[in-house]
Amino acid sequence: MAERRTVTMKGSPLELGGSAVTVGNRAPDFAALTNDLRELRLSELKGKVRVLVSVPSLDTPVCDLEARRFNEEAARLGDAVRVLVISMDLPFAQQRWCAAAGVERVSTISDHREAAFGRAYGVLIPALRLLARAVFVVDGEGTLRYVQLVPEISQEPDYQAVLKAVQELL
Repeated sequence: MAERRTVTMKGSPLELGGSAVTVGNRAPDFAALTNDLRELRLSELKGKVRVLVSVPSLDTPVCDLEARRFNEEAARLGDAVRVLVISMDLPFAQQRWCAAAGVERVSTISDHREAAFGRAYGVLIPALRLLARAVFVVDGEGTLRYVQLVPEISQEPDYQAVLKAVQELL
């Protein structure tokens, strides 16, 4: 029987659905929607270091802070790195948020249609149909090099650990 995986939201446990991923394995490909409703596959970004930032909703304070922080970091990391902020928010809401926040260096993509990312990376919260807070770093060849599942959704990730993992690939 598979191990039950959970995160908490303000201390209350939430079960995760999908398959947990492991560092060193091939990063699962997935398709999600860009703000202009185009399907984007992870495999389209081959050759770049990819930082996959999973958030519950950009319309919450912690997710807003996190996405803004990764936007700032993306500007420093350069063109060899693509940062994708993935949520279940509709593409229209993501586009509105990006415009209001002045976010231009990260790409927001929506997993609302099929939860393909959430299932493939094991961060789907089926009870809420939201994604858990997590960060994944994928190298240019498609190997998963770093995983950080934030145990308490209301907390930000360890940015320094993520940035260190990215720098090691550059």
